Amino acid sequence: MAEPLTGNDEPLLVAEGLAKNYGRLIACRDISFALYPGEVLAVVGESGSGKSTLLQLLSAQLAPSAGRVSYRMRDGVLRDLASLGEAERRFLFRTDWGFVHQDPAQGLRMAVSAGANVGERLMAVGWNHYGRIRKAASSWLERVEIEVSRIDDVPRTYSGGMRQRLQIARNLVTEPRLVFMDEPTGGLDVSVQARLLDLMRNLVSELGLAAIIITHDLAVARLLSHRVMVMKGGQVIETGLTDQVLDDPREPYTQLLVSSILPP
Repeated sequence: MAEPLTGNDEPLLVAEGLAKNYGRLIACRDISFALYPGEVLAVVGESGSGKSTLLQLLSAQLAPSAGRVSYRMRDGVLRDLASLGEAERRFLFRTDWGFVHQDPAQGLRMAVSAGANVGERLMAVGWNHYGRIRKAASSWLERVEIEVSRIDDVPRTYSGGMRQRLQIARNLVTEPRLVFMDEPTGGLDVSVQARLLDLMRNLVSELGLAAIIITHDLAVARLLSHRVMVMKGGQVIETGLTDQVLDDPREPYTQLLVSSILPP
């Protein structure tokens, strides 16, 4: 991907000295970075490296044992997420943030229609005209390559790839500024993954989204991200522009990841 258009923008999200301990187990240790508007960051590493814990910390689903995460609100003020009340955090997830789960069933209401899944998010931010909501839902189904004729079908009748595309539509319909993605292509067939990745890349670019993507798949990182952070044992051991890290990794662990996962 092209280099992020950070320009003179102030950071959107800032992590400072983040750590999470479970007794003697250290899940994350001393992680600091800034994410800028429109930038896509991939966090990579093998299972158990701490990347999923980091995503939960960044999205305020876990409280850190040390350090803090700050987010720039729409009024321009950078606020510590720990200082927000539960209602304020919920409001962020309805408006400024999206969260795409690896298992779409975690991010969808499986017993209501596809249109209702998208429409609920609009209703949460104040939309109340049924015709406008249905029109917007139809438009987003088209954007994620789901036939509009399936708008009244429930997600459990959808394939895995369609469910993931519906989850993306549900998250993006309110035009969030930041999207968290947890292994968004995990568990899908290779051909379905390729189609979904192409869709995600186009939407992220078109909407100018900032995104943090957790993945063990370096091909996903290369296709979607501007910057990569490599985690091992709860620590960030290497970070840099995606092509730089993947084409010329500095750390032996990153070299091993690249040589074992990416084709020559």
